[in-house]
Amino acid sequence: MLKFGSAKYNIIFNKKNHRHRVCGYLHHYNHCPLPQKQILHLYQLVICSQTALFRMTSFTEILSQNEASIYTSSDQAISDINPLMYGGFTEHMGRCIYGGIYDPKNENNLIDENGFRTDVIDCMKELKVPVVRYPGGNFVATYRWQDGVGPREKRPKRPELAWLGTESNQFGTDEFMLWCEKIGAEPYLALNMGTGTLEDALAWLEYCNSEQDTHYANMRRANGHEKPYKVKYWALGNEIWGPWQVEQDTKEHYAKKAHQWAKALKLLDPSITLILCGKNGHSDWDRYVLQESIQWIDMHSIHMYTFGKEHCENVTSPKAAERAIEMTSAMIDLARCDFDYEGYMSGSIDTSAKKLSRPTICFDEWNVWDPTRAPGDKGAEELYDLSDALAVAVWLNVFVRQAKHIGMATIAQSVNVIAPLMTTERGIIKQTTYWPLLLFSKYMRGKSLATHVRSATYKGKTFPAWLASTMELPLLDVSAALSEDGWMNLAVVNISETEAMSTSLPEVAGPVEIFIVGGKSNHIRDSNKDGAENVSIRESCWDGHGKFTFEEHSFTLLRWKLRTCRQ
Repeated sequence: MLKFGSAKYNIIFNKKNHRHRVCGYLHHYNHCPLPQKQILHLYQLVICSQTALFRMTSFTEILSQNEASIYTSSDQAISDINPLMYGGFTEHMGRCIYGGIYDPKNENNLIDENGFRTDVIDCMKELKVPVVRYPGGNFVATYRWQDGVGPREKRPKRPELAWLGTESNQFGTDEFMLWCEKIGAEPYLALNMGTGTLEDALAWLEYCNSEQDTHYANMRRANGHEKPYKVKYWALGNEIWGPWQVEQDTKEHYAKKAHQWAKALKLLDPSITLILCGKNGHSDWDRYVLQESIQWIDMHSIHMYTFGKEHCENVTSPKAAERAIEMTSAMIDLARCDFDYEGYMSGSIDTSAKKLSRPTICFDEWNVWDPTRAPGDKGAEELYDLSDALAVAVWLNVFVRQAKHIGMATIAQSVNVIAPLMTTERGIIKQTTYWPLLLFSKYMRGKSLATHVRSATYKGKTFPAWLASTMELPLLDVSAALSEDGWMNLAVVNISETEAMSTSLPEVAGPVEIFIVGGKSNHIRDSNKDGAENVSIRESCWDGHGKFTFEEHSFTLLRWKLRTCRQ
């Protein structure tokens, strides 16, 4: 029974073919006293209510693009949006560290007294980056953290095997901690589970977090840092399943090792958050290591990069991450909740969870990356276009929709290496992908809201190929958020390369703020280069009346202040 105005209406739900269909009837539907627009809103409210119960979003496929609609409501909150969703990543790879965040030889007044690029710091602050992963990535598999602390003139140079370079160690733990302080972010450190030992890992934890009168805590003090850094987030290795890794390992051996390392690390500092090394979220590696190691871990890491040679293939590719999140979430529950029926007949069966708290997903490498266009061993300096910016917006929509399961997400990477920011000797370039990151980080916070979308779908080639047969791919990709100060935020990507889409929206209280990236003023292959910012944010206002037209190949963020109702 739903109440609409002063009347009450009986609604009957059928779930068929995984789509919600509303069958009933507002008594006699044809003679319903409600205006047609309110009937539509009631229908959409019913759909959205069911969405909140069953999934993060629901979708109805239609044939005509002119009948598209989006519905959400401020009372259909799914989950809090964790601010750590907007994290960054800095690896000793290409020009990310040296020449990126640390550029001591720059002669154009772009560095501070520490050699840090001030323009990069300003952009990281603008993006409100809450957490930064370091030092890798593949780099970490041979990294000795001890080489990167102490007087710089005494730090050794080492061969770097992940990207086949030389590591100077001029930027290390203490410099990274200072840089995080400058940008207002928490540090997130990845442990070397390749050539590194548990002794090394415990020593690094002691160096960073201990207040005791012990060797590595005193080493930190001798290096000029009396107070501990209190690093909360620690990763148990990186992509250890990968054949490109130094010390690639099997899931069986890694799970055993991770369990023992996690136990020891939490004995030294029980307050830390440990992140297990997963794969892509839909592999047997993920299942096995979760089932064997869940007792001590707090998050499960998955990685994914998306791309496509054609525009729609590229922009729909991040939907694979949504399916991966759903599958990983199920595997987390499997690891926690699986039990056998021994003792069932005697009534002594144990159904308690293996871990009381439910681990979340740490999506700590995600981005658009075509490795043929930007090879990793050549610095991976992608030149992103508008199509890539829309793909990043879809990525972020996925995270907002799946906020219930996301404990952290860190884009790979933050500067120069497949990054939204590119530095030159003279300044900084904000790539096309910077703008959706900025809008999401600034506005898509608070509560994730259930949505119901009606639109046509994309039917063409996908990457990965299984995506097309696994989930629907609406031409309108949508997420919604309710901010703490009472603003509704609706993020919409029109992935169509050629067609604008006139769309019915929930009743809004104008004025509505409009932010658009791309659209009719841009071509999908437009990019930003030094001295030529072709893609940025266009701002305008709308009174909220009638339909709204989402421009072709565009990302649009609509914001309006909720009206307060007197009881």
